[in-house]
Amino acid sequence: MKYLISGGAGFLGSHLIESLNGEITVVDDLSTTKFVPKGIKIIKERIENFDTQEKFDYVIHLAARPSPEDYIQHPVETALSNSLGTRNALEIARKSDATFLYTSSSEIYGHAEIVPTPEDYWGKVNPTGIRSCYDESKRFSEALIMSYYREYGLDVRIQRPFNVYGPRLREDGTYGRVVSRFIYQALKGEDITIFGDGNQTRAFLYVDDWVEGTLKMLGKGLKGEIFNIGSNKEVKIIDLAKKIISLTGSSSRIKFLPPRQDDPPRRAADITKIKEKLGWEPKISLDDGLMKTIEWFKGVLS
Repeated sequence: MKYLISGGAGFLGSHLIESLNGEITVVDDLSTTKFVPKGIKIIKERIENFDTQEKFDYVIHLAARPSPEDYIQHPVETALSNSLGTRNALEIARKSDATFLYTSSSEIYGHAEIVPTPEDYWGKVNPTGIRSCYDESKRFSEALIMSYYREYGLDVRIQRPFNVYGPRLREDGTYGRVVSRFIYQALKGEDITIFGDGNQTRAFLYVDDWVEGTLKMLGKGLKGEIFNIGSNKEVKIIDLAKKIISLTGSSSRIKFLPPRQDDPPRRAADITKIKEKLGWEPKISLDDGLMKTIEWFKGVLS
């Protein structure tokens, strides 16, 4: 099998590649993370600019800037990866008659009024807000992908991950998503910075569970399907901070910062569909996943 993976040098892509068998080509501009297993062909390029006549069996579009700190600073690049980049990846898949898998985001649900949130919830999103470069471009990508499915019959699948974490998240605190930022700060003995009062919730998924679910989504008979992939267990951000302080044995204190604009107050995945259709559900507990991630960070920061 031949795979084309955009963003394959990033956090999610590098873990997925280790579980794939076949010839793999990665297209990545290396702007966020740089973890590429040996023996992989890598092309340093943005997916929206990539041109090829090569044929592939699978096209997996992962390229994105998923950290709010990062995409708020790079809104144009973020929007283009999930618009022109998605179109380009779809065209490559269409010319190859390939299976196309898109990694969307739980962000497409916005301020969800139903939690845990099912796939058939339409979302409540600010179309021009500070986060719209990410969440609205993800929503556009989904619309374009389903248009290719309906007009061309392309074999497409869409996944919506919820707060995946684990080793290889970028270790610097200015970029990092909440788990990596808290671990970095705890191991450094710095203040744990929480935006808002910490009562907002997220549902965390360890990366190995994400890989297992993603591999199942590449199976047969799933044309046009959309799946949440995450946890249905809500965790308050303040409780996550306290847990990481405890697990690291840190002396860090919690510091509250002004809330982020349009930050969703609650988030958790309804995973009924993926459990019923693919037999998948998370296996790794939050404590176990955090300890694995903390150990990796200790090695990076030592």
